Amino acid sequence: MSIVDQFQEIPTTCISDSMQGLNNLDSAIKPLKDEYKVVGRAFTVKMPVGDNLVFLKAIREAKPGDVLVVDAKGDTYRAIAGDFIVGMAQTLGIKGIVVDGVIRDIEGIKQLNFPVFCKGTTIAASGKAGYGELNVPISCGGATIHPGDIIVGDADGVVVIPQAVEQEVLVKSSEKLEFDIKRAEKVSGKREEIIKYLDDFLSK
Repeated sequence: MSIVDQFQEIPTTCISDSMQGLNNLDSAIKPLKDEYKVVGRAFTVKMPVGDNLVFLKAIREAKPGDVLVVDAKGDTYRAIAGDFIVGMAQTLGIKGIVVDGVIRDIEGIKQLNFPVFCKGTTIAASGKAGYGELNVPISCGGATIHPGDIIVGDADGVVVIPQAVEQEVLVKSSEKLEFDIKRAEKVSGKREEIIKYLDDFLSK
């Protein structure tokens, strides 16, 4: 099983905790549906505000399984894409889209059941002057993302795992998940165990 697949069952909260919360994207970037989960390697897109031609190029050049991560400068006036373009990305095997910006045609995109993480929706379309860069280091939602970094998104938000530490983060986040599960099982519905846990925690 690939390391990307191994992150599939680990919540973003555990991954974030394993990196001391240093690689989380802006909390305003959320999935269009709570049930969306995306895990894959970043194909980065650096675009100017209101010009999405480079995003179309990204859809053409990204590999199946990639996650398109778009630095749209946080702009919330012009959409980087609508349901037609997002549908093309889905058909070409893109695993999901994460954008520091907004989309449009929200109902149509939701019907695709394709993971899109963004700051919300808008009405205005983008122009197509053709500026921008692909597969370069970007800042997205306040986090630095390099091409090939692992992106994990779920209902709580999006976190980036730098390639240099991905194995270490996998181990630590897996351990955190196991700890959380055992802790919950120990105290679930047990008043005395909860009191003991709180007393122990507060006495540290």
